[in-house]
Amino acid sequence: MKKLKVAVVQAATEGTDTEATLRKAETLIAECGRKGVNIAVFPEAFIGGYPKGADFEICVGMRRQGTRDEYLAYASRAIPVPGAETERLGAAAREANLFLVAGVIERVGGTLYCCALFFGPDGSLLGKHRKTIPTAAEKLIWGSGDGSTLTAVDTPWGPMGAVICWENYVPLLRMAMYDKGITIYCAPTANDADIWATTMQHVAFEGRCFVLSACQHLKRSQYPSDIRNTITDDPDAVLMRGGSMIVGPLGTVLAGPDYEGETILTADIDIDDITRAHFDLDVNGHYSRPDIFKLVVNEQARKSVITLNSDTEA
Repeated sequence: MKKLKVAVVQAATEGTDTEATLRKAETLIAECGRKGVNIAVFPEAFIGGYPKGADFEICVGMRRQGTRDEYLAYASRAIPVPGAETERLGAAAREANLFLVAGVIERVGGTLYCCALFFGPDGSLLGKHRKTIPTAAEKLIWGSGDGSTLTAVDTPWGPMGAVICWENYVPLLRMAMYDKGITIYCAPTANDADIWATTMQHVAFEGRCFVLSACQHLKRSQYPSDIRNTITDDPDAVLMRGGSMIVGPLGTVLAGPDYEGETILTADIDIDDITRAHFDLDVNGHYSRPDIFKLVVNEQARKSVITLNSDTEA
């Protein structure tokens, strides 16, 4: 099976209401299923929220009460992985008979991680990728994932992985994912800048893969009411304008970018186009120089506490 239909879902988190956002996700996944979609990708932080315009009242060298209260509110909408919310996402993927990539905020102990979760058409949680490098002020609220979640999951059309937002500007991370033979390269994002479309075309062309990038279209009225916004208080203002798109392995835009509102973009793709594109470029094959350049990737989980007992070697 070489041909399939893929989709990027451009939609926004519903304020403070995780339950409403989950119901919205279930509705949109079902719609993808009715469209005959085989793989659907949701935006970065769709479950849990991307607080575009928040500053959490941060200043250097001190902590304000507002900072802690806003962080408490934000953390309350993060989800455990696995958990009840992932069960619902998996069930929706199963009902729609598709592979699902969903952006979520994961809570582990006292730390939040920006994640992409992978679900199979049987509803199983196949794996996750934690964003390795939160960008700029994201470092205030998210931890950094380690190499153990540089995940690629098997599909009938080849390996599928995710690189989140500005991780795509880390060349060595891209190279590590290309080495996995990625055919479906998912890029959940919150970047709605004009340059993002160019980046996605470059990644597809460089990696000779199909790139599926999903971004939220977020209005101020959909922004959480318990976190201050420094951009605007106009409920009709657009905080994140989307720009979701699908790109082929020669950098050709197959759908999008769309900046008009919430939508589902689809494209019918042929995996054989990747082999056609490899004729003149395979960055981990005939277009590499391992005698000169080498990348070492550590995919071990990194733990701060290791408990030794009589059954554990020191």
